[in-house]
Amino acid sequence: MTASTPYRPLPNDFRCAVTRGEKLIGCWASLASPIVTELLGVVGFDWMLLDAEHAPNDVLTLIPQLMALKDSRSAPVVRPPANDSVVIKRLLDAGFFNFLIPFVDSAADAQRAVAATRYPPQGIRGVSVGQRGNRYGTVADYFHTANENICVVVQIESRAAVDAIDEIAAVDGVDAVFVGPSDLAAAYGHIGHANHPDVQEAIAHVFERAKAAGKPCGILAPVQADAQRYLSMGSTLVAVCADMGLLRNAAQGVKDHFMPK
Repeated sequence: MTASTPYRPLPNDFRCAVTRGEKLIGCWASLASPIVTELLGVVGFDWMLLDAEHAPNDVLTLIPQLMALKDSRSAPVVRPPANDSVVIKRLLDAGFFNFLIPFVDSAADAQRAVAATRYPPQGIRGVSVGQRGNRYGTVADYFHTANENICVVVQIESRAAVDAIDEIAAVDGVDAVFVGPSDLAAAYGHIGHANHPDVQEAIAHVFERAKAAGKPCGILAPVQADAQRYLSMGSTLVAVCADMGLLRNAAQGVKDHFMPK
């Protein structure tokens, strides 16, 4: 992926970059606004996470955001609301190729996520002859190339997932693992405190075991010092900001300047 080249879904340059372990800096998009997504796409992060788990997004709000990123170098990644094959199927047909699957707690969960993104016999994805993902039936070899161009990143957010990280990382078709620090902090009894030593130890363990398995790892880290630390620990897929936080913090700064307490 280069700064001057718009992202292409086929072949999936983003998946290639992920699996090569390239440093990929991303931005979280939760405001469900194609205009905001387009603006952030102009900025030119390596990837943009369009969130449908903790944001008011569905297929009909996500498609305009995909359209907004068509001329951007930012690869669109979607987080579905759950590891649900029907939801994933609809997002695939809508045109997504890159997935961050939440709450993958076991190898079986990871296998289910991968299967949902693959056509038979490799998986269970249902077949629609003409949909947005294959440009309404005009991509002649889509059914023969789609499986190898889907990127699946699974999210590690629980004690069970940390305990099962070796088995999860070993699943064929899992391209990377991604730590959810807030949920992991809650799982370890330190909600709101992802920098607690217990949580940091768990994150370091996930990174270490993912590296041992030859799988890249990622994390959401909107605080710059945290992002730098995780990059130094070997994380390569790092979301360093979020649209909501950027807007809130900028607005708060202006307000505090003109309306000091």
